[in-house]
Amino acid sequence: MSSLTQSKIRSVPISESTDSQRFRPLHILFIHRDAETVECCLQELKKAQFIVSADIALNLAQCAEQLRSQSYDVVVAEYPSPSWKGSQGLQSLRQTVEEVPLLFVTTSKGKESIAELTAHGAFDYVEGEHIAQLPMAVRRALNEKKLRAELEEAGKALLHSQSLYRALVDNPAYGVCRCDAQGKFLNVNQALVTMLGYATKEELLAAKHPSDGVFDLGTGSALTERSSETMRINPIEVEWKRKNGTPLKVKLSGRGIYEHGDCVGHEIIAVDITEQRTLEEQLRQQASSDSLTGLANHRRLFEELHAEICRSQRTKREFSLILLDLDGLKKINDRYGHLAGDRALGRLAHILADCCREVDTAARQGGDEFSLVLPETGIAAATMVGHRICGLVTKDAEEPRLSVSVGVVSYPKDADTIGTLLHAADKALYAMKRKQAKAASVS
Repeated sequence: MSSLTQSKIRSVPISESTDSQRFRPLHILFIHRDAETVECCLQELKKAQFIVSADIALNLAQCAEQLRSQSYDVVVAEYPSPSWKGSQGLQSLRQTVEEVPLLFVTTSKGKESIAELTAHGAFDYVEGEHIAQLPMAVRRALNEKKLRAELEEAGKALLHSQSLYRALVDNPAYGVCRCDAQGKFLNVNQALVTMLGYATKEELLAAKHPSDGVFDLGTGSALTERSSETMRINPIEVEWKRKNGTPLKVKLSGRGIYEHGDCVGHEIIAVDITEQRTLEEQLRQQASSDSLTGLANHRRLFEELHAEICRSQRTKREFSLILLDLDGLKKINDRYGHLAGDRALGRLAHILADCCREVDTAARQGGDEFSLVLPETGIAAATMVGHRICGLVTKDAEEPRLSVSVGVVSYPKDADTIGTLLHAADKALYAMKRKQAKAASVS
């Protein structure tokens, strides 16, 4: 391993014809002792049209010093490293890096170590022999960072709106009403009339009793969670229906009205949060999905495997995991271009989605590797699913022609943890590759 004698590598340029407006400069901090590996990383990023400026730290202390003096888009660290051994070392690294996306370049062959990295906050990892996957991992890291920022901004906007409607009760931008103890409207403002899709206040007030479900304020439970001292109602979210029957998600706050110690009604402020919740759900979906194929990403895969292991431990029913590898992706990229390679990944993803039941989870772990989690499915049935996928891939007449290698394992027969399950599936997959290679050489 060659040692690094300088702390900076400046400006890996791309061709003069590149539109600089399309590619934002990328500032990376490498925590790595091998100059050749760092150079390979920079060259792969250059091939992917990144404009990179890079700094290098040899250990955790130098890393902390660099982060104090400059900001970085991504931190790329080696693993394993003498600077962070075991879980405490990884936690120290994560705390030092803080909110900057953290990627690992690992030489470890064991899937257990990869699971450990993910558990301690690494956004992604790239194996040293597959360093060409680094640009894709960087793009995913930057995309997740952007999604987190958007969610944070959405949360700030919601908090801001809450403070506004509490301070501006009479503002016509917010629905304001007075209702009796059963939730029937006694008086409303025009904003609430518009929110619920009625033409006039009179039409809204003449609507039926809330028992029809249109104006159910939740008086049976949620609105009774009030402070006995202030009589204020804890903010709650409920779903109303507009006049035309479409759902309306609203956040309610206000206070109870009491006479002689008895609640006789409520004064309510309503904020329409339908679009807000829809946006948050979209962002959550994006954060757990692979941006290229639309399948679950590797983080979602780990969550599903954890959930299935817990379910299997409760029900004593097995489940299976299929690991798939798109054969020859690098050759497709080299011969036909990366767009064709992306299209090939999308074709395989489409086949996996078609083969899934509603309870199954198809995921792209990264690069050319895919997974399929099959709840309450034995090894024989899962093997049939694997054969079916291989057959559908073979029948796909689009060029370039595709083939896949498959490894099938079941829990708890073949393994009893996420890491060992993935490792067993990986071994099964490469056993199939060797078998195919031997058959090809004989023929």
